[in-house]
Amino acid sequence: MITLYVASSNPGKLRDFAAAAQKENGIAILPLPNLDAIVAPAEDQPTFEGNARVKAIYYSRFLPGEIVIADDSGLEVDVLRGEPGVQSARYAANAGFIGDRAASSDARNNMYLLSRLKDVPAGHRSARYRCVLAVGRDGECLLATQGTVEGEILLAARGDGGFGYDPLFSLPEVGKTMAEIDLATKHRLSHRGRALRALLAAMHT
Repeated sequence: MITLYVASSNPGKLRDFAAAAQKENGIAILPLPNLDAIVAPAEDQPTFEGNARVKAIYYSRFLPGEIVIADDSGLEVDVLRGEPGVQSARYAANAGFIGDRAASSDARNNMYLLSRLKDVPAGHRSARYRCVLAVGRDGECLLATQGTVEGEILLAARGDGGFGYDPLFSLPEVGKTMAEIDLATKHRLSHRGRALRALLAAMHT
């Protein structure tokens, strides 16, 4: 049994990884112990891979000898020239967009994205989710893999599952948003599932 420790406290990501672990024989995926007590590193790299590598190197130092995986992922909207990109989690906040003060940061990000696309009609809102996973051990990055999934940003949110931009991200092949599909389907189709399968394949070679 190979145990991978995930350097993330995001409940949505942990849920995705837990679902992925159920589909992979001989793999256990657990949250990094005591992560809440560790000061997070700056995520100031211009690419998803850069941020994932920084996190993998940094967090692996807190669990000597073990394999730590770090994720950096987000949404790229073509008409916005790749925004929000590496700023996906902080898109609205970085722009100074307030929206509904009672709303969660995910909800405000979705509101801000819709405001940026208000003049863009359906059929011209192509986008992709991108995920990079980096593997770290003892302060060294061993490898990094990525996965993407193509889709379109809807005019309004649909579904109450998932997290982040999932209610706005429509998957043409199933006719549903990422927030409307079950976890098994999400693992099969999602950027995170594809990145994880690529990572596991690379580790077994």
